[in-house]
Amino acid sequence: MPATGDVYGFVDTAFVKQFNSLVYMLLQQKGSRLRETFTVDGQVGEEQYWEQIAPVSAQEITTRHGDSPLIMTQHDRRRITLRFFDWGDLIDEVDKVRMLIDPESPYTQNAVAALGRAIDDVMLGGTATPSDSSGTSGGNLATYTDGSSGALFGTAYTGKSAQNSVAFPSSQVVALNFGGTNCGLTVPKLIESKRILLSNNVDFDVEEVTLGCTSKGLADLLNTVQVTSQEFNEVKALHEGKVTKFMGYSFKFTERIPQSSTSAQHWRYPVYCKSGVRLSIAKEAKTEIAKRPDKRFSMYIYAMCGFGGSRMEEWKVTQIQGLT
Repeated sequence: MPATGDVYGFVDTAFVKQFNSLVYMLLQQKGSRLRETFTVDGQVGEEQYWEQIAPVSAQEITTRHGDSPLIMTQHDRRRITLRFFDWGDLIDEVDKVRMLIDPESPYTQNAVAALGRAIDDVMLGGTATPSDSSGTSGGNLATYTDGSSGALFGTAYTGKSAQNSVAFPSSQVVALNFGGTNCGLTVPKLIESKRILLSNNVDFDVEEVTLGCTSKGLADLLNTVQVTSQEFNEVKALHEGKVTKFMGYSFKFTERIPQSSTSAQHWRYPVYCKSGVRLSIAKEAKTEIAKRPDKRFSMYIYAMCGFGGSRMEEWKVTQIQGLT
């Protein structure tokens, strides 16, 4: 924290008196790690609707010269609502004089990274609870709670005018106590998640299926399989970065996976098909740098973006619960 009476705030850590000519960006998730795992489209307008048709059944022919069949196809539509995020900061001319570096580029990179992380937070539904010493919301050590409002596990809206709300089905959840007792992420839970998807006719030869995982989830997997087992060797290779897949799931690691706020606190690991979750981008991250006459002509750095997301099919998404 800045010393009492220091008008320059946090930026003074890069002043000449620190004998450093570079801006060092602290550890952070640099942008979205999940964006590529969703179906991504553009969007115009505050809301967008995606047309859907339900499966139909063929009718057996039992008579000659009978009437042609008329089998009604059920139509539906799902809504995606845009959300907008922005960021801004000022760089005073006095600050620039006292620095050995030009901070504008690193500030812009920092802003774009923050907007990218917002995509993951909207899709996962996590809300940052700071736990780092700086107390900065969404800090590197923040805990992400809830998850019930995100595109993956939150309420989806369907119908001609999105009048029907669709909750995430409990049948798509692998419970915290699957196997008998509350536990973390395990191979049996992965198997059960895959069984659920297969029972819904998900074709693993066609679909790209992603599992969002934390470092704790990976540690759970390593700790719950036998050292001599094939599963351990595969998870170990995953841990060492030699492979990115296990049991047909592409693993994406992020510490922004939300935790349930119930008494038996647990992670909500998402498993989903790329075709089952849609991310609509209305405006990619855009940055502007301009002088602010009202702020003694300080440089103002601004960034914003607009996007929205929704679960398109409940049966292409599962949730694995694991102890924190």
